[in-house]
Amino acid sequence: MFKGLRWPLLALILSGGLLVVAWITRPDENSPDPTPQPVISTPLPTSEPAPVPTIEPVIAAAPLPLAAAPAPLENILVEALVGQIVKLNPLLATYNPVDRDITSLIFEGLTTTNDYGEIIPDLAESWSVSADGLEYVFVLREGILWQDGLAFSGDDVAFTINLISDPLFPGAESLREFWRTVEVDALSDTLVRFRLTQPLASFPDQLRIGIVPAHVLEGTPVDQLGQHPFNLSPIGTGPYQIETLTASNGQIDGIQLRVAPVYRQRPEGAEGYLLDRVIFRTYPTLEAALEAYRQGEVNSISSISPDQQAAARQIPGLGLYTTLQPHVGVLIYNWQSDHTRFVRNPRVRLALAQAVNRAELVTLHLSGRAIPADSPLIASSWAYVSGSEWPAYDLAQAKTLIEASSAAFATPAPVETATTVPDGEVSPTPDPTLAATETPTPEPEPTAPLPDLTILVLDDPALVALANDIAAAWTQIGLTTGVETSDMATFHTRLEEGGFDAALIEFSFEPNADPDPYVFWHQGQYETGQNYGGMDDRRISEALEGARRDPNGLNRMEYYHQFQELFSERAPALVLYYPLYVYAADARLQGVQLGFLSSPSDRFRSIQNWKFSG
Repeated sequence: MFKGLRWPLLALILSGGLLVVAWITRPDENSPDPTPQPVISTPLPTSEPAPVPTIEPVIAAAPLPLAAAPAPLENILVEALVGQIVKLNPLLATYNPVDRDITSLIFEGLTTTNDYGEIIPDLAESWSVSADGLEYVFVLREGILWQDGLAFSGDDVAFTINLISDPLFPGAESLREFWRTVEVDALSDTLVRFRLTQPLASFPDQLRIGIVPAHVLEGTPVDQLGQHPFNLSPIGTGPYQIETLTASNGQIDGIQLRVAPVYRQRPEGAEGYLLDRVIFRTYPTLEAALEAYRQGEVNSISSISPDQQAAARQIPGLGLYTTLQPHVGVLIYNWQSDHTRFVRNPRVRLALAQAVNRAELVTLHLSGRAIPADSPLIASSWAYVSGSEWPAYDLAQAKTLIEASSAAFATPAPVETATTVPDGEVSPTPDPTLAATETPTPEPEPTAPLPDLTILVLDDPALVALANDIAAAWTQIGLTTGVETSDMATFHTRLEEGGFDAALIEFSFEPNADPDPYVFWHQGQYETGQNYGGMDDRRISEALEGARRDPNGLNRMEYYHQFQELFSERAPALVLYYPLYVYAADARLQGVQLGFLSSPSDRFRSIQNWKFSG
C-alpha cells in the first residue's frame, strides 16, 4: 500500500543530499564508497533450540582497553554517549537517551519499524484486528529465547503491559495513562489479545516497547521496580546482551555488550552482526566525547549538535551521517486570544504565509541544522506526500491582502463553531472524494486596523534570528511585529497558558513512529493536548479522525494526503523546517545506513550490516 511512495521519497533524498548522507573528512584520501542498503530480515518461525546460558555481567574497575586509532578495530565498536547510564530497563528509559540507546540493542518489542517508518513484526509473527478496530490478536514467533535461555511467551507480553498499566508504575506517566485503557490477555504461549476502548490505527506502533521477562521480575512490588537489580543486569531477547559494566570513582561510566548466543540461533541472527561486541562509554559533554575520539578512546559518537558540527568535520577520519529528526519546526498562531483572532481569517493567514520566504530564511539561519519543511508530517515517513502547493512567496500580494483586510479587524471574522471532540471519540467520517475539493465558506470583510503582533521564541540565537526576519517580513506588509525571547521553562508555561500571539515551536513525534499528528492539530486537543494555539479547523480535524480510526490502514494514506492538502491550502500555521540528526563514526565503519528515525536509537536498525574495513 505504501510502497509507491518510496521512489518519490528516494528522489527527495537524492535531490536534497541530506537523508542518509555520510560526510567523511579524511586527510589526503577520497571519501569512501556509499554503503549498501541495510537488509531488513523477515521474522520466521523456528524450532526451539537448546537453551544457552548467558554470561553474568561483571563490574570492571576501569574502562575496557581499546586500541588507539588508527589500528584496525575489526569486530568491536566503542561508542561515546553523552549522559549517564541509569536504568537499563526499556519500561523506565523514556526520559534518558543513554538508556534508550543501550536497551534498544538488548530488548525487542512485538513490532518494529523499517526504513520508511512502517510498522513490521518483530517478536510478533503477525496480527489481526477486528472490524470495529477494538480488538487486536497478535501471533507470537516460536522458538524465541530470553538471553538466560528460557523461552519467551505470551505471558511475558501480558506481564509487561500489566506492569506498565499498574497505578504504582514508576515510569513515564504517559505510558501508564495509555496502557491503563487497554486490556491484555495471553490466550496461549503464542497468542495475545488486546482490547481497546476506542479505535486507534496507530496501536501496533505502541507495541514497539521492549518486552521484559516475567520470570525475572514477577513478584516484585511495582513501586519498587526502579530499585530492582534487573535495571543494571538486564535480560532481553535482542541481538546484544550485557557482558560487563565499567565504573570509575563509584560511577558507572560504560557497558560492554556482546552478540547474544541465543540470538545467533535465530534466522535473522545467523548472518551479519560482525560487530561481536559493542562498548558504550559515557561522557559529561559532547566536547569531552569529541576529545575521546581524538584520543582514540572511542570510534563513534551518538549525536553531534549543530554547534559542534564544524569542529567534528575537522577531525580526520570521522564520518558524519545525516537524516531527519522526528520533529517539525512551525510557527503557530493563537486562534483563541481576542488580540489575535484575526488569524482566523483565511486571507490574513494567506498573507502571513506569502510574506515569508520560508526556504530562504531556513537555509540562511539553520544551515547544517535543519532543512526547509513542506509538510506538517515528517518527510521520511510513509505518510508524507511531496508536492503540496504552499502559498508562494509574494510580498506584494501579501501586502495587498493585508490592506484589503485591515479595515475591519475590530470584528473578528465568524468561523464555524469548534466541535469539542473528547480525546479518542470521532465525528462522522468525511467523504474523501469531496473533502479535498470543498470550498471554504467566504468570510465577511474586516472593518478595523490590524493590531501589533509578537512572536515568542526560545532564547536560541539561530531561532531568534529566524523569528526576527519573519517579524521584519510581516512588518513590511503592514503588520507591526516584534520578537520576544524566553528560556525553556517559561516558554512551555506560556504555551500551555496560551500567553502568546505567535510562537516558533518544534513539535516532536518522538518516540512514536506512526505519523499521527492528532495531538498537535485536532480541535479537541486545545488545552488538553499540544494544540497550544487552539487551531480550529473542522475539516482538518475530520481528516485526522478518519486516519486515526482506520485500523486496517486501507484509507489512512488518503486521509493524511487530505490533511496535508488542507494544511497547505488553509495555512493554519507556518511550517518551517525539519531538524537534522547527525551521527558520527570512524570512516572505516561500513554499513551505516540512516533511514526513518522515531528516535536516535533507531540508528542501530542496520547494525547487522556494520563492520570495520581494513
